[in-house]
Amino acid sequence: MYALKVDGMTCGGCAASIKRALQQLDNSARVDVDLTDKTVSVDTHVPLEAVINAIKDAGYDIQSTA
Repeated sequence: MYALKVDGMTCGGCAASIKRALQQLDNSARVDVDLTDKTVSVDTHVPLEAVINAIKDAGYDIQSTA
């Protein structure tokens, strides 16, 4: 499981965009987005680098891995 701090998430549309991007990598991934804490938790077999790239490709910046 990966926990990431993500910049730029402000609404449910942002959360849906990130979930969609990550589930395109792994359709069985469990993705939890917390807009208040600006964190994304991902339970997947996909490497961390691919997860980070998918979030960046969706238009968001990674602050850090939590």
